[in-house]
Amino acid sequence: MGALLVLGAYLLVSSGHVSGKSALFQWMNALGSALFILNTWWHGAIPSMVLNIIWLCIGAVALLRIARPGR
Repeated sequence: MGALLVLGAYLLVSSGHVSGKSALFQWMNALGSALFILNTWWHGAIPSMVLNIIWLCIGAVALLRIARPGR
């Protein structure tokens, strides 16, 4: 499910259906990376888990900026 969300978000942006600054894109990436974190933790793939934690943080910051457009 995580892979489908991240790939779906990339497809939507690449095809021009959504903007990279849209909440939909950021939510799909954040949720997808959260699911990847669970999967990689379960399998002990620490480097991939760290990458996805960073990916989730980037998405969370972007969502905060979207929620507070004046800042």
